[in-house]
Amino acid sequence: MAAAHHLVAPKLWGDAGARCPGTTRIIVPGVDVLRDGREEPFLATRPTLSSVPAQWEGIALENYNVPAVLIPRHEHPEHFLHLVLRGNVKYQVHTRGRDLWFTSRPGTLFLLPRGTVDEINWGGPTQRIAVCIHPRLLTNALEETAHANDVELTEHWSLIDKHLSALLLEMAADLEDGSPAGRLYGESLANSLAVYLLNRYATWRIKPVAYKGGLPGCRLKRVLDFIGESLEENISLSQLAAIADMSPHYFSQLFKQSTGRAPYQYVLLKRIERAKEQLCSPRSSITDAALEAGFQNPSHFARVFRQFEGTTPSRFREDYVTRPTR
Repeated sequence: MAAAHHLVAPKLWGDAGARCPGTTRIIVPGVDVLRDGREEPFLATRPTLSSVPAQWEGIALENYNVPAVLIPRHEHPEHFLHLVLRGNVKYQVHTRGRDLWFTSRPGTLFLLPRGTVDEINWGGPTQRIAVCIHPRLLTNALEETAHANDVELTEHWSLIDKHLSALLLEMAADLEDGSPAGRLYGESLANSLAVYLLNRYATWRIKPVAYKGGLPGCRLKRVLDFIGESLEENISLSQLAAIADMSPHYFSQLFKQSTGRAPYQYVLLKRIERAKEQLCSPRSSITDAALEAGFQNPSHFARVFRQFEGTTPSRFREDYVTRPTR
């Protein structure tokens, strides 16, 4: 466990442009590979779930149901993660001029550095999650890696890591739920994934320093003001970290120390508070209240509202209308 440090003045991270909200974000268009110099989908099968519509920064996650299949020779242009969800089947890997034989089971992982070239023959049907990770997701995660162009990961073809699996499953669950917190929760999980890979699977392992003391007051105020003014927008973790001028990992760590909540939890709380104000106005419909608070889907709004308030938006409004006035 790294020693705790009190924050004095966090170093600036990444490129100057990356620290400015609204600048170009690194969006991975899907889980693609290179074949004969062309970029193609990793699998010909259409994914049953994809993070592409959610526009997470620096990462793409897709879920597939696939029969027995030969995946022809290809190169991974980004770091690659693969998790078997269902299927106890044999598979053969041809890579670096050698043949490897394994048997998958639920929880089996691949972790492949960018540039890996391989061909895989699956002997039976599987359900799996495939993930592409842009190098900048790793290098932007911590101040210690901010000025690196890339981080080399170790190669694994039959890996069991329950913590790694849990992060991927939670990311998939957020997509299945419709991402009620917008990009913020998925990107928070992606940042946790990046930090874990740096600490566990980088060629030169990088352990993050544990800071204490919360965000300095002026930085916290800048972030809270931005959240208050941008609730109707799809706020990203990189935006908030950029406003605080620090890496996403340290920002998340110190923000929670200052507010008692993770960034995505705080934003959801403020959206529910905004929605309650709107619900108390007879001129605002429940849909209007949801949109004004930054929820794009009424069912997501109703579910999150119940989680925070223990009741539905319509019941909350009814109770407010029938509440005796003083």
